[in-house]
Amino acid sequence: MSSGTNAEPAVGFQNEKPLLDELNVRLLKELTEEPRLRTTELARRLGVSAPTVRERVTRLEESGVIRGYRLDIDPAALGLPVAAWVRLRPGPGQIPRIIELAGRTPEVVECHRISGADCFLMRVQVHAISGLEEVLDKFLVHGQTTSSFIVSTPVESRSAPLPSTRGQ
Repeated sequence: MSSGTNAEPAVGFQNEKPLLDELNVRLLKELTEEPRLRTTELARRLGVSAPTVRERVTRLEESGVIRGYRLDIDPAALGLPVAAWVRLRPGPGQIPRIIELAGRTPEVVECHRISGADCFLMRVQVHAISGLEEVLDKFLVHGQTTSSFIVSTPVESRSAPLPSTRGQ
C-alpha cells in the first residue's frame, strides 16, 4: 500500500461498529510506535488472535484510517543535507503549472496548498545552497518565492494524536 491514498477519511461507524474503538486505537498506537511489528506480536500485545489483528488492519486500511506505509530515509545520507521551506505566491493563472512543476521536481519532497497571501508551502531537499537556487529558479517564472532554511528539527514529523482509550 502506498502513502497518499485518496480514500475518504474514516469517521463514525462501519458495519454498525465504531471504526476507532478501543482495540483499534491500541492497535494504531502499537503500529505508530513500531510499524514493522509482525501480526503475531501485535496479537500478543493486544491480547487477541492474529486473524483478528489482520482483519482489523485490513479494515483500517480499506477505510482510509491507515493511509499507507513508507520508508523514512535520512536525506543527508543521500547527499541532500540542505532542507528549506519555500512559500510561493503564484502569478495569475499559474496555480496548475506550479502543481505540475512541483510534482515533477524531485527536490520538492512536500507541497501543500495553504491559506493566506501565499498559496503553496513546499519542503525542498538539496545537495547545497546552490541547489536551492536552481530549484527556486524553476518556480520564479510562475510566482514569487520566499525561502527559509531548516536549521534543526526539534520535533520530527509524526502521526496525528490518537484518541485516548479508557484506562490510559
